[in-house]
Amino acid sequence: MDLLRSLPIGLYLEQPVTWLHRLDSRVKLVWLMTFLISPILANPVWRLLLVGMLILLTLTAKIPLRVWKQQMGLLLLFCLLVFCLSAIAPDALPSAHQMRLPADELAFAQQPATLPKPAAPKPWYQRFNFSLNSPTSNPQSPNKNQLPQPTSYRYILFQQGPVKITRRSLDLAINVSTLFFTVIYSTNLYLLSTASEEITAAIEDLMQPLRRLHLPVTEIALTLTLSLRFIPLVLEEIQNLVRSVRTRAINWKKLGLRRAAQIWLTIAERLLENLLLRAEQIASAMKVRGFTSPDLHRVEWHQLRLRIRDWVALGCAIVLWSARLVWGWDS
Repeated sequence: MDLLRSLPIGLYLEQPVTWLHRLDSRVKLVWLMTFLISPILANPVWRLLLVGMLILLTLTAKIPLRVWKQQMGLLLLFCLLVFCLSAIAPDALPSAHQMRLPADELAFAQQPATLPKPAAPKPWYQRFNFSLNSPTSNPQSPNKNQLPQPTSYRYILFQQGPVKITRRSLDLAINVSTLFFTVIYSTNLYLLSTASEEITAAIEDLMQPLRRLHLPVTEIALTLTLSLRFIPLVLEEIQNLVRSVRTRAINWKKLGLRRAAQIWLTIAERLLENLLLRAEQIASAMKVRGFTSPDLHRVEWHQLRLRIRDWVALGCAIVLWSARLVWGWDS
């Protein structure tokens, strides 16, 4: 088991270098925020359009099939399952609140045991052959005497036995499933085509106006870089501990619950000790190299510079936001 390669989410693809890799990390961050923010209060057509755009970006970037099949396949299956469950679910659970005791208990007790008979309906009440007590008053039952509807609008789109799909449930299914796919896959695609150093450099560059508020922008970027670099070390330590437990061939059934919990607590304690030791080694290595403060010892991994393709991508983002503000709202 190799945790560093078996995890399908959040991996950086070094080869092949696609056109998504060549884009500026700040431009890709703008597009990521577009995919994360634009679905808010958007109509179902816009949400489906974003899903199609993400799939089209993946195909046009010529990402290898072995990569996006593992990442997109399970996510599409999960979103399809969410769509089906949300589509056949009822619109809402009607809950009518009723008091346990009547509001006026004395007046209610003094009412007659038998209610008076209802008055006969007026002759003009049946003028158009409408009746509240007739079996034809049910809107779901077909009636030949009903007037034809002026439009072809139907609230219930499909009904077969207990399965019923309405317009509200269909909109809810599209909104939930597309939101899951857009949020997860857009972030995954950004991490797939952007190195961790480029991400921190883009965030630091975009946070430059916050320096006027005396915020430690460089320290935040350095902390983010170290945290991203520390994640593979955590996975490596977990992987080593799992392999050490497997090589000992422990029979967990004979140990019992108490002794098995003691072993797992020992493993967790060992993992924490190894991680603290790795953090101390990183801190010592930075001190030896003279990293006393981020402002005095800055390492530029990437030089951010906007090129023609970056300006074209920014123009496309502006056009997309213009379309979103014009007709992408949910009515």
